[in-house]
Amino acid sequence: MDDLTGAHWRKSTRSSSNGGNCIEVAVILPAVAVRDSKDRDGGTLRFDRHTWQSFVDGVKTTAF
Repeated sequence: MDDLTGAHWRKSTRSSSNGGNCIEVAVILPAVAVRDSKDRDGGTLRFDRHTWQSFVDGVKTTAF
């Protein structure tokens, strides 16, 4: 398990402050950690960088 104590978490600039669904992401080499911004102690998901990049690329091709 990774120590996330010093992780720098980032929230999407598209996130609103009205309590909507949002995730936070932290790069913890060699992986990426993801958590729910409303439940920061509720656990994290970890992805290798290749898998995370594939996910991000897929999201970017889906127009909202």
